[in-house]
Amino acid sequence: MGTFKIEGGIPLKGDVTPQGAKNEALQILCAVLLTPEKVTITNIPDIIDVNKLITLLGNLGVKIQKNGLGSYTFQADEVNVGYLETEAFKKEGGSLRGSIMIVGPLLARFGKGYIPKPGGDKIGRRRLDTHFEGFINLGAKFRYNREDHFYGVETDGKLKGAYMLLDEASVTGTANIVMAAVLAEGTTTIYNAACEPYLQQLCKMMNAMGGKVSGIGSNLIVIEGVDSLGGCDHRILPDMIEIGSWIGLAAMTKSEITIKNVSWDNLGVIPNTFRKLGITIEKKGDDIYIPAHKDGYEVKTDIDGSILTIADAPWPGFTPDLLSICLVVATQSRGDVLIHQKMFESRLFFVDKLIDMGAKIMLCDPHRAVIMGHDFKSQLKATTMSSPDIRAGISLLIAALSAKGTSTIQNIEQIDRGYERIDERLRALGANIVRI
Repeated sequence: MGTFKIEGGIPLKGDVTPQGAKNEALQILCAVLLTPEKVTITNIPDIIDVNKLITLLGNLGVKIQKNGLGSYTFQADEVNVGYLETEAFKKEGGSLRGSIMIVGPLLARFGKGYIPKPGGDKIGRRRLDTHFEGFINLGAKFRYNREDHFYGVETDGKLKGAYMLLDEASVTGTANIVMAAVLAEGTTTIYNAACEPYLQQLCKMMNAMGGKVSGIGSNLIVIEGVDSLGGCDHRILPDMIEIGSWIGLAAMTKSEITIKNVSWDNLGVIPNTFRKLGITIEKKGDDIYIPAHKDGYEVKTDIDGSILTIADAPWPGFTPDLLSICLVVATQSRGDVLIHQKMFESRLFFVDKLIDMGAKIMLCDPHRAVIMGHDFKSQLKATTMSSPDIRAGISLLIAALSAKGTSTIQNIEQIDRGYERIDERLRALGANIVRI
């Protein structure tokens, strides 16, 4: 297992360009299975989770050509559906949560799709009911082998369009159902659909391939089924989670950083949420400029003077993937913050590592933590820790970069799953970080 050694307390300076969005890439890559024609995708991030999915597509028989940095052409004209029933697939598919989204395209085009229970972050239960209930509504038969946790959906003929009200606005669930419905007969209406920018990107890609998807950006998506889809070119948006991570890093390390080409129109409430923590965020064209917060940053209370609460919610609410970053940033704020993690029950359990570093945090329950900011009067102290998941991992890395002394972070493969060459890019800004 890899390890980072970080000497903290060093202000950073410079420009950084965010990688392509991980969560969009996982959806878009699965969509190449919907057509036998060539699909070219650019701005693909070079990270473990995405590379695993590309390998999985190759093992399914998809022809893959690398055109250059972050650019690939895929052609799924000779898909080996039989690979889905092999032991190799059960092992490979189970190591990546994003692999669940191959089921919708395979079901629509080949009449069957299988997947082992997906892996991913250990952040509590992440149900798959929304996906499979959607497929059943489209006419698929569902089966589940409890012995080896293997899911399957099959159909004798074409899927049939249907109206459905999703039990939760699941992003991957909505994506899976949209990809299945785009080749179904008739009209599919999905209410309580996810509507985040990356799902919008998938719907726009479907239309570029010849699909008929309307209601993009709303929670009511209507899909008129078509007989077939063609190829297209698609560019992935910058990663909003990484952008938020750089904002938090700049504030915690009192660094002057410009984040380039952030696609402001797709950031939603992210900039204003960090502004509530007292962070100065300036819009310069399509860039974000963060000045060095030499005098710290003061938390803004609610209008009635009560403690600031930052909570996650489905888009256009605040993404749960950035709550860990906000929590770490709050440890050095001037004021108190309540972090309310509603969507996952195990995501706050990394706070014990921050408490070991000297942070003042009261974990109320699996969903809520109160952070009493130090206002930089007491610097976090270096320690040895392990990364439990992607977002907690980057949060601990930010804490280590601001701490006094040399910290060690183990299990950094978790960070590499979501952040491209993070150590190299930090060193370019002046950080003292070594990968062992």
